[in-house]
Amino acid sequence: MIIDCHGHYTTAPDAHQKFRDQQMAKLKDPLAPTPTPTRISDDEIRETIEKNQLKLQKERGADITVFSPRASAMAHHVGDEEVSQAWTRACNDLIKRVVDLYPENFVGVCQLPQSPGVPISHSVRELERSVRELGFIGCNLNPDPSGGHWTAPPLTDKHWYPFYEKMVELDVPAMIHVSASCNPNFHATGAHYINADTTAFMQFIEGNLFKDFPALRFIIPHGGGAVPYHWGRYRGLADMLKRPPLPEHVMKNVFFDTCVYHQPGIDLLVKVIDIDNILFGSEMVGAVRGIDPQTGNYFDDTKRYIDALSISAADKQRIFEGNARRVFPRLDAILKARGQ
Repeated sequence: MIIDCHGHYTTAPDAHQKFRDQQMAKLKDPLAPTPTPTRISDDEIRETIEKNQLKLQKERGADITVFSPRASAMAHHVGDEEVSQAWTRACNDLIKRVVDLYPENFVGVCQLPQSPGVPISHSVRELERSVRELGFIGCNLNPDPSGGHWTAPPLTDKHWYPFYEKMVELDVPAMIHVSASCNPNFHATGAHYINADTTAFMQFIEGNLFKDFPALRFIIPHGGGAVPYHWGRYRGLADMLKRPPLPEHVMKNVFFDTCVYHQPGIDLLVKVIDIDNILFGSEMVGAVRGIDPQTGNYFDDTKRYIDALSISAADKQRIFEGNARRVFPRLDAILKARGQ
C-alpha cells in the first residue's frame, strides 16, 4: 500500500471560497450580513476531486491520501478568533465530506482555529471534535499564526503544552505547517514554508520538549526544509548546546515527508535521514504543479523519485506505508479494520 501523508484540498468548490469572501467583507464592513457557509452539493465535491486529486492519485499509483484543508488558505492572521473558528470548522467539515464520499482514498487531518495572541488551548476543542466526531487522524499545527512575523513563542514553550497534552491523549501527530505569508519578505511556498520547517527543527534542538512529551510526534513537511542539506550544522549545534545526539534528542519524535521535487533532493534525504523517519508525501495538488522540463514528468510526482532510489524493497515499503501507519496509529486502526 502507498500512503501519501501530505495532501490538501486546494481545488475546493468556488462556493467554499464564497464563504471566505463574505467573512472578509464583514471584516471591512461590520454592518454587512453575518456570513454562513455556502451550500455545496456532493456533485460539486465529486467534480473537484475526481478531476484533480483522485485522478492524479490513480495515475501516479498512490492508494490513500492523508487529506487536509488548503494550507495557504488557513490564513490565521486574518480576522479575529471568531472568524478563525468559523472558517476552520467549515474547512474541516468539507474535508469530512470528501472522506465520506471516498473513504477508500482519503482520510482526514484537521485545520486548527489559531489566531495571533490567542492561547492555543482554544484550539483543543476543534482537535477533539475532528478526531472523535469526524474520525480524523491528525492535525496541521501552525507555528506562526501571525503569517510571517513570528510573534508566537517557540514550539518548545509551555504556551503549547495544553495542546500537546490533548495530542498525546488522542494519540495523534501534528504536521508543522504554516499558512499564507503577509510579510513581503517571505514568499509563501518558496520561503515561508521552508523557513518554518527549518525553524521548527532548530526549536526542537534548543528545547527539551520530548523529555516532557516522549510520545509526541511531529511531521516536518517539504523534506524537512533545509535540515537534511545542513545536517552537519544541526549535529554540530546540538553538540555546542550540550544537547544529546539528534537521533536520541529529536528524531524519535520528528519525521520528514518526501515533498522534495527532484531526484537529487530525495537521494540526499534518504542518504542523510534514517529511513524510519521518512514518510511518503507529494503535497499534490500543491505548491509546484508544472512539468519538469528536464525529466518530462510533473515535479510533484514524488513516487517516481522513491521508485528510483537504490534501496531495498523493504526500505521502500517503510517509506510508502510502514512509517505512516506507525506515526498515525488511527490510520493503522482504520486500515486494519478493513483487513489491510
